[in-house]
Amino acid sequence: MQKNILQEAIKLKKEKKEFSIITDLSNAKNYIYHPDTKLHKDLEHFSKVIDLAVTKKTNGIIEDTQLFVENYHRPIQVIIVGAVHIAQYLCDFAKHLNLETIIVDPRGYFASDKRFPNIKVINEWPEEAFKQIHLTSKSALVALTHDPKIDDPAIKRALQEKCFYIGALGSKKTHQNRCERLQAAGFTQEQINSIHGPIGIKLGGRSASEIALSVVAQLVSEIYKN
Repeated sequence: MQKNILQEAIKLKKEKKEFSIITDLSNAKNYIYHPDTKLHKDLEHFSKVIDLAVTKKTNGIIEDTQLFVENYHRPIQVIIVGAVHIAQYLCDFAKHLNLETIIVDPRGYFASDKRFPNIKVINEWPEEAFKQIHLTSKSALVALTHDPKIDDPAIKRALQEKCFYIGALGSKKTHQNRCERLQAAGFTQEQINSIHGPIGIKLGGRSASEIALSVVAQLVSEIYKN
């Protein structure tokens, strides 16, 4: 790899920016491609297939070319509202995936550094907590408290910011009541239908660890949905 490419890649990783390294296997030349730059003129002929590989997060040789793409993506931000037992297992799973977790819970006896070591914990109500969090369409929200005073404001904010994944813990009846509150608050049926509730895929498990597994499986499936 050329020295200038390596230096730029190190710089972009430190800045937590997304980028791709494209290698032309026919001559071993490397190129860096990221949202802030234009595709190098040598690669313009392959712009469509390169963009597809970057969008799909596909690493490897692009079919019918001599181009190898390796994508470097920012950790996906997952906001967990509710420092419950399930959240502890979710954080454990996140350590082995490309997920950056943040715990939000105003209840200090739940949301402690002791229970969530090396995890960013915000002991604030959602209205205050989200002043410290920049939600985007690449963020995910997992609401676990069962308490509308905590879950509802977080879900509303996630809907407004069009988070790619919103999941809420609770029974079908609990979720029905939640949907009715959101509808009364002015959210459309399409927005409400985007919420995964009850949260998680149906694995049949009931323990905290099993529920966490079903949630993270659903989350990962949404990451690669498109």
